[in-house]
Amino acid sequence: MELTPEMLDLLALRLVPGLGPKLTAALQERFGSAANVLRADANQLSAVPHIGSNLAGKLRQAMNQVDIQAELTRMQEKGVSLLRLGVPPYPAILATIPDPPGLLYVRGHLEPRDEKAVAIVGSRHCTTYGRRIAERLAGELARAGYTIVSGLARGIDALAHRGALQAGGRTLAVLAGGLSKIYPPEHTDLAEEVRAAGALLTESAMLMEPMAGMFPARNRIISGLAKAVVVVEAADRSGALITASHAADQGREVFAIPGPIDSPASAGTHELLRKGAKLARHAGDILEELQGITPLIATAQGETRAPEPPPGLDDSQRQIWDFLGTQRQNVDDIARTVNLSVPELTRMLMVLEMKKVIKRLPGNQYERW
Repeated sequence: MELTPEMLDLLALRLVPGLGPKLTAALQERFGSAANVLRADANQLSAVPHIGSNLAGKLRQAMNQVDIQAELTRMQEKGVSLLRLGVPPYPAILATIPDPPGLLYVRGHLEPRDEKAVAIVGSRHCTTYGRRIAERLAGELARAGYTIVSGLARGIDALAHRGALQAGGRTLAVLAGGLSKIYPPEHTDLAEEVRAAGALLTESAMLMEPMAGMFPARNRIISGLAKAVVVVEAADRSGALITASHAADQGREVFAIPGPIDSPASAGTHELLRKGAKLARHAGDILEELQGITPLIATAQGETRAPEPPPGLDDSQRQIWDFLGTQRQNVDDIARTVNLSVPELTRMLMVLEMKKVIKRLPGNQYERW
């Protein structure tokens, strides 16, 4: 594998123990490049916020001991490639999130069609209901041409991958640890199937063990690779809820599958629905949201024009529709624009939503259908 000097410098930083993505980004911003970080002495490192003299000394010593060649050998043995942020084939959709990984280890192959992806996540301790829904949903979305993204974990994640594979679709698995050893170990065979039908991805070095604190950071990549995140089954404190939170912050659609109201396994998904996540009963609900009208309509001459307002709107409803334009708006901004009382506006938004003129998004925001 041939890497540019800059890529090798970035890889060297990735191999420094105790140097996570956020601190790496802070160092690069301070010194201007990975090469300059590697040349900095302990005194210079200690001047960076959140790095004291003690940590600076340890980092400097660790940088001196980095063995890039050993890492490259491990990558070659496992057939792993390295992608750099902003350089194709690094996923363009992932590059849009607030904190994309600077380097991405990939085993398998990414394709342009993977930009059309849906993440399916949920509890490791899922019920029979959750297992059935996850596998069916993944298969339906895969047959509709969507790549299925998940985390290769026990439970819902594994079923999402299997549903996509059984449908002959593509699937991507994002791991918290390195690719030298699959976690959990009983999913080694599943990981090989995912590699053959898509890719395994991680931002962790090859030998990195998947420690508990690494999974929330991993989850931002799962949501970042997808246009939408679907939570199939999640208890109150499920890690899937962290993925949903990342998705909302990243501007992705968030869907939740309802379950029995007295089932602890669905308590987290019901809370998502209560907070504004979109209810999904089947793949059709998700596809309807993701494949809605486009902001501009092509004319026969190849030009574009703004879509006509739906028929039957009164003046206030038309004002709301005009204000939404081509981007989502917060309900407070809508209220100030249309000059309606909160009860009146709430009623009108509900009517427009039922007419499928507008749709509600997480965070009490609205946009046109």
